[in-house]
Amino acid sequence: MSSHKIADVLTESLPYIQRFKGKTIVIKYGGNAMVDEKLKSSFARDIVLMKSVGMNPIVVHGGGPQIGDTLKKLGKNSEFIDGMRVTDSETMDVVEMVLGGLVNKEIVNLIHQHGGNSIGLTGKDGRLITAKKLKTEIEPTSEIIDLGHVGQVDQIDVSVINLLLQGDFIPVIAPIGVGKDGFSYNINADLVAGAIAESLNAEKLILLTNTAGLLDDKGELMTGMSSSTVKKLIKNGIIHGGMLPKIGCALSAVENGVQRSHIIDGRVSHAVLLEVFTDSGVGTLITTNG
Repeated sequence: MSSHKIADVLTESLPYIQRFKGKTIVIKYGGNAMVDEKLKSSFARDIVLMKSVGMNPIVVHGGGPQIGDTLKKLGKNSEFIDGMRVTDSETMDVVEMVLGGLVNKEIVNLIHQHGGNSIGLTGKDGRLITAKKLKTEIEPTSEIIDLGHVGQVDQIDVSVINLLLQGDFIPVIAPIGVGKDGFSYNINADLVAGAIAESLNAEKLILLTNTAGLLDDKGELMTGMSSSTVKKLIKNGIIHGGMLPKIGCALSAVENGVQRSHIIDGRVSHAVLLEVFTDSGVGTLITTNG
């Protein structure tokens, strides 16, 4: 790249650095970006850069494939219903070990390798996430299925996150909560990221996916949409299938105190950086109607 082009890139990023200094940005980290070594490294570097220029990034991560691999090594089959893992007590022990230990500490270590200062935790630490058992109905019979230790967010207490941010740490959070019944629950990482972003009135919620973003019926990327436009697209069937839960999460966020939600392509190197610091970005942006 020529020196002029480098200067152009740096100049383009300046207004974004000024605008988002001191702002909280919650990033859900998952998919290819968590598996590919180059993408893992570029993600960690993006997070450290954001922190270095005065933003407050918070990482919430998944780890489904890693859980599946570990269960397989232990000779335990993974059972899914409507895309959700059936989680008995033994499986939950593995989930906690993999998400709260192996995966969480690998992300923390990657951030440290790129010069950041990070602390990893689960929703059980500091009573961050109080969970409740998820009850799901299977269509078309509306039969209620017991998925075991699969939960949903009941309450968020952001005290421990605020403490870490005041200490200039980057929080890395595994989506495990504890119920009032004392049991641990595995919760969808998108939902946890959204709930934390809402509780903090974050500037941005960024959801990494293995797709280019939200596509229309012609396969073109849709972006810069208000929440009312998104609702119309859902009603008209343009947005459907597997993207609905992510869109629902992004929509809920902007309707509950988050300024902007982004669904971005985690397969692109430095996707977070491109979305936050450039005019064009690399995904779908959803804002409030205002």
